[in-house]
Amino acid sequence: MIDVRPSQRMRDLGVVQDGAGILATPARTFDLPTEREEAERIVDELFAAMERVGQAHPFAKGMGIAAPQIGIGRAAAVVQPPTPEAPAVILLNPRITAASEETDEQYEGCLSFFDVRGMVPRPLRITVETTALNGETVSTTYERGLARLIHHEIDHLDGLLYTARMRPGVEPIPVEEYRQTGRTWEYDAS
Repeated sequence: MIDVRPSQRMRDLGVVQDGAGILATPARTFDLPTEREEAERIVDELFAAMERVGQAHPFAKGMGIAAPQIGIGRAAAVVQPPTPEAPAVILLNPRITAASEETDEQYEGCLSFFDVRGMVPRPLRITVETTALNGETVSTTYERGLARLIHHEIDHLDGLLYTARMRPGVEPIPVEEYRQTGRTWEYDAS
């Protein structure tokens, strides 16, 4: 049995890999409600991709996937919070409108280059404006781990990978080395 690299496994599941131009290109926003059917179709495709990936790899910290990661250059992403019973967050045309000055630095992974993990500083709280299918603007505040997951996906829609957020001189580490750290995301109970 040949050991398949994590990135190859993701590629086999239909996840676009680092180096593809679509990952470095800002996604096109939806005109809602005019493009409602298109948005719903893409969200369905994102959920199907998340299901495939989730069956191949457990995600204790939650997971997300953005449309560019499945080859669709539109501003849509879905995030499954770390609590399995929590409903998934659907992001259409998301835009961060506020971020706390308080940040922390945690390891992140990305389905588009799953062989490594990187230490990424992010705000502990963000406020995100999205567009509902009916065209209304919705503003929601997210904290801690969920804020990190959502910020990561919004970065994808802006054509950024988490490596663009890492401190200068800090490099991603191989996933095998990361597993040996045993580090989970930790937040104060406050």
